[in-house]
Amino acid sequence: MSYLASNLRYLRKVKGITQSDLADQLDVQRTMISAYEDGRSEPKLATLLKISDLLEVGLEELIEHDIERLGRKALQKRKLNILTIATDENDLENITLVGQKASAGYLNGFADPEYMETLPQFHLPNLSRQATYRAFELAGDSMLPLIPGTIVIGAYLDQLTQIKSGKTYILVTQTEGVVYKRVFNYLAENGKLFLVSDNEHYKPYEVKGEDVLEVWEAKAFISTDFPNPGDKKNPLTLEDLGKMIQDIHSDLKKITG
Repeated sequence: MSYLASNLRYLRKVKGITQSDLADQLDVQRTMISAYEDGRSEPKLATLLKISDLLEVGLEELIEHDIERLGRKALQKRKLNILTIATDENDLENITLVGQKASAGYLNGFADPEYMETLPQFHLPNLSRQATYRAFELAGDSMLPLIPGTIVIGAYLDQLTQIKSGKTYILVTQTEGVVYKRVFNYLAENGKLFLVSDNEHYKPYEVKGEDVLEVWEAKAFISTDFPNPGDKKNPLTLEDLGKMIQDIHSDLKKITG
């Protein structure tokens, strides 16, 4: 069953776009949009791709998923993944470490028990036993003051809906690999997550919800770099912080507008 007609009408109204506006952007007659939404006609592939882009929705979701009744596909309850975990001699979970060099292989091997057994394991006694943890070594400086080589420990989240805007997460994605970012959740609006670096020199960007393979909420980090107030010749001021927040809000409006 195709949901193209109802999804087109629903998403157009959600975004506040009139039939005339959409017709102008697609370079077709307004009556053609009406025909699409009534199910009397179907757009050609080229037009369908334009609609998908304008309404920020994948073709599969646009055609095969009842968005108005069920919500965005990225918000649907995900099938529970069977995590490969390591345990010690007392059958207590260890934390598996994914180093910088192992990140690329992790994309293909995170569900392979043999691969996971090759990665280093350790234990931290002060973490809650109510979650499963994994550690990832940072490769770049996009999340300063955490420097490259810092190990971030994350707690596993089995549903994307658990992501809270403004918190930091390790995301394992099909498109960007393993990344550690501050995440803003726009799955309900456009099926995407907005990723922001704490280092303002890096531009924010989006990832589609369906491209996210794993989510780990940052809970702790291990670093050999000790903070030294004497190194901060230009400490962050309230004005600097305010400007950073304004820049983030500006980027968010561009993405969601």
